[in-house]
Amino acid sequence: MSYDTAASATWPADLSAYCFEVPYSSDTVLFDSAKGIRLFDTAGREYLDGLSGVFVTCFGYDCQPIIDAIRDQLRVLPFNPPLHGVNRPALELARSLVALAPASITAAKLVNGGSECVEAAMRLARLYHRTHGNPGKIKVLSHYHGYHGSTFGSLSLTGRPDVARFGPGVPGMVHVWPPDCLEEFWGVDAEVAQHLAASMIERTIQAEGPDSVAAVIVEPVIHLRGMAISTTAYLSRLREICDRYGVLLVFDEIVTGFGRTGQPFAAQTFGVSPDLLCVGKGISGGYSPLAAVLMSQRVAEILGEPGRPRSFAPSHTYAANPIGSAAGAAAVRLFQEGSFLTRIRSLSHYIEPRLRATIAGRGALRAIGLLYGVKLAADGADRSSSGAKVARACLKRGLVIRGQDDWLAMAPAFVTSEADADAMLDILGDALDEVFGGRP
Repeated sequence: MSYDTAASATWPADLSAYCFEVPYSSDTVLFDSAKGIRLFDTAGREYLDGLSGVFVTCFGYDCQPIIDAIRDQLRVLPFNPPLHGVNRPALELARSLVALAPASITAAKLVNGGSECVEAAMRLARLYHRTHGNPGKIKVLSHYHGYHGSTFGSLSLTGRPDVARFGPGVPGMVHVWPPDCLEEFWGVDAEVAQHLAASMIERTIQAEGPDSVAAVIVEPVIHLRGMAISTTAYLSRLREICDRYGVLLVFDEIVTGFGRTGQPFAAQTFGVSPDLLCVGKGISGGYSPLAAVLMSQRVAEILGEPGRPRSFAPSHTYAANPIGSAAGAAAVRLFQEGSFLTRIRSLSHYIEPRLRATIAGRGALRAIGLLYGVKLAADGADRSSSGAKVARACLKRGLVIRGQDDWLAMAPAFVTSEADADAMLDILGDALDEVFGGRP
């Protein structure tokens, strides 16, 4: 199967009214429908979704329990006045998320997306220190080459040069190098890199002044570094450093959360509990915009007495709305009752060795649960753009993955069958052959 995606779709004559999320090109697909893990464009062309949309549609595109929950909620309460009350699905979802999270987590603030979630975590961190008599602790440390969102505060935490076009970010955002960059840019041994990167964070806190630093936020798996996976040793060291200097530790688990790493959250996979846990993407299965910031007991206590209702404002009009909350509550219920952790681990054990064989020396595989990154080799292709070339070759064959710079990312849905996984890997192998000139 091979076709020109844009040419195969029936596009309107005038596209000027719509502002695309990413630049329009010959690869842009006009999607029309979906079923299971398959998408269809307006010409009826079929695409296997090897990315779960973008780490979101973990139950596929026709998950009846979530659809039914949304339909039922639409009939009784599509929206409630947020200044005057809340709704039952929101209460259920908050309780379910707290139960799913590490034991230290006791409260959940529902929002609409990952960027809002990170913004809320930043505000909570500053409020925490102000409440405890330290209003000067406002700075937040984050990784270079990490990604934390597209609103201005979360974008300021994103340590990538391409965001500089928007001008100076929010004051007080400080970037540090992650272990993976020390390995690649300076040739540091992997184990040593983990130690040095943690030490650099401690040195940075000391240099900025511990009385000025509110939080450290990290992705346990850095998506835009080709799924660079942290180690338990690194994250544990960060936990120790944050405790030593009175700094909150925040995990951005927008990508890794909700089962992706083989546990409900990467915090449990690595055995390190943060003070704030940002979760989103798969939390509603892709059926409604939804995210949440989960709080440890010591953070939650600044919002109200233990055992009593808590509040945190200002908020957003659609935060904790009945439709999104119903979708999320149904997704969490399905996740728990459908033995999905067992299914995730089984599918990951099936895919990983086959994916490694498919790559066949043309890159290094990074795998954790159903989250895969491939750091591509330089030989046979221009490394700086090889990821995009392979992703485009996959798309024209009917497979959706992500490719950028010198890396690829895959994140199959939890409901992917072994046969569908084989079909994805066959396409990926053909695409790699096209870009790299055949298997070594």
